[in-house]
Formats: sequence, C-alpha cells, structure tokens
Amino acid sequence: MNANLPNALTVARIVAVPLLIAVFYLPAPAANWVALAVFVAASLTDWLDGWLARRWDQGSDFGKVLDPIADKLLVAAALFMLAAFDRLSIPSIVAAIAILGREILVSGLREFLAGRATLPVTVLAKWKTAAQMIALCFLMLGAAAPWGIPAQRIGEIALWLAALLTLWTGWDYFRRGLEFMAKPKPKDAAP
Repeated sequence: MNANLPNALTVARIVAVPLLIAVFYLPAPAANWVALAVFVAASLTDWLDGWLARRWDQGSDFGKVLDPIADKLLVAAALFMLAAFDRLSIPSIVAAIAILGREILVSGLREFLAGRATLPVTVLAKWKTAAQMIALCFLMLGAAAPWGIPAQRIGEIALWLAALLTLWTGWDYFRRGLEFMAKPKPKDAAP
C-alpha cells in the first residue's frame, strides 16, 4: 500500500463501518445522533481522500480499487442497519435493494473489464453518491430530528431520488461496459 493520507482516509472509512453498526445498538435517541455523526465523518473522508489525492498527486492503484469498495461498504452497512431496526418503509427497502443491486453489478462490471478498459466515475455518479449520503443522513436522524423536521419523510424521498440516479448511472456504466465487451480482445503480441 502506498502510505499516504488519502489511502489512510479510505481505510478509515472501512474501519468506521463496524463502528457505525455498533452505534445502532445504543439507546435512542443517542443511537440516531451518534450514527449520524459516524456516518457524516466517514462520508466526508470520501470527498477528502479524492480531493487530497488529486491536489497532492497521491493517486494510487490501491486507492482506485479500495475507494469504491469503502463507499459501498459504508452505504450497504447503513442501509442494512436501517432496515434491521425497522427504520425503512417497504417502498424504501425497494429503493435500498435497487441501490445495492446496482452497486454490486457495477463492481462486477468493473472487475470483468479490469485490464481491458476503465469506467471512470461520471459527474452524475458523484451526484448519485451525494444524494445517497444526504438521504442516509436524514434516515439515520429519523425520529430524533429536532424542531419537528420530518427527517424520516425527507430521507425516504431523497432515498428514492438516489435510487433513480443510481439506476440511471448504473445503466450508463452498463451501456459503456457493453461497448467495451463488444470490441475484440487485443491479441497477445507474438514473441
């Protein structure tokens, strides 16, 4: 592993996943607030590690591989825990399944295309990630939201927006992946 701060932040995001899971077992409303704090801190590392890697020219293959894995682990853990603690409605569980299904399929596509082609992250995919993070923040806060803010309702609407963006970007990645798959594999050069 290339020892640098961006990679360390990515690893920290993965380390935050068990902590996020654990804080759901705290009594409410502390669980809501602590889960929100852990999730926000971990989400900020997603932005910060990429920004630092570009700014300091510390991009690495390790970071390119591990960063999307860390993102998916964080989002999956949050969605699973919200569902396990009955904090998602049935329609929102459908949105969560759509999000997780897309993430698995795109990861598989990237793995399949490894060495043949790369699927760079699009601007719309960055908006998708932001929508997911915002939705999950509201859902984690849920009933503990102050001043009568309907955090659960806002979170569920935002989760559906995130799911639609997730499906759209998933289709875009799949379409681009099919274009690469349609191209013949380069033949090994003769010795």
